[in-house]
Amino acid sequence: MNGSLVVNEVYLSLQGESTFAGLPCIFVRLTGCSLRCSYCDTAYAFTEGRRRPFSEIRDEVHRLAEPYADLLVSGHNLPLVEFTGGEPLLQPGAAELMREFCDDGFTVLVETSGAHDLGVLDPRIRRIMDLKAPSSGEVGRNRWENIPLLKPTDEVKFVLGTREDYTWAKDIIQQHSLADRCPLLFSWVAPLAPQQQDKSLKPVPAGHTPLSRTELAEAIIADHLPVRFQLQMHKFVWPPDQRGV
Repeated sequence: MNGSLVVNEVYLSLQGESTFAGLPCIFVRLTGCSLRCSYCDTAYAFTEGRRRPFSEIRDEVHRLAEPYADLLVSGHNLPLVEFTGGEPLLQPGAAELMREFCDDGFTVLVETSGAHDLGVLDPRIRRIMDLKAPSSGEVGRNRWENIPLLKPTDEVKFVLGTREDYTWAKDIIQQHSLADRCPLLFSWVAPLAPQQQDKSLKPVPAGHTPLSRTELAEAIIADHLPVRFQLQMHKFVWPPDQRGV
């Protein structure tokens, strides 16, 4: 297969988020993003990376996956393969490479900001789509046309750091009947380490009230929301700013 992508890193770790949390996963982190969310913890992927041919990326993924041959969990071959970023849908050809991994028998996940068209992706791909809440500074970039494209195998993630985010997310779930479409994830914003605070990130809008992880969990319970509370598991296992995990 011809083609190439600008890749930041490829590594084997444990999936830290989503309904697949805890399972072995090979991450293909692509370079570049058109958003600058206030809480972004991978700003290094905005620009760092090198162009690699599809064949080289495929060879590395298959090498990392080789020890897991014939191992399955709930019908999914291990390890999973996740495309992340940056924003993986920015690069032409990324969808084609994802399709090839589906053809190879992998369960393929893609983490996407929700600002780009989901329709370009193979229907076998598990799409984990953000809906950007107000404190991200990028709420205006949500592509609402993606919502009718969501399937039961997809997931919608709300990254929430303020009380205003929480109220907004509750309203969006109700307005779009999201609980009837796919699993919903409420993810707490972990504070950025000083070295992660890239100058290009958007500021949290004035007037927002910070929301602790305990407050978020308790609000979900009190409001009887049909969502899955999640923390970024990898940040509790390794240093929260460590790469390649």
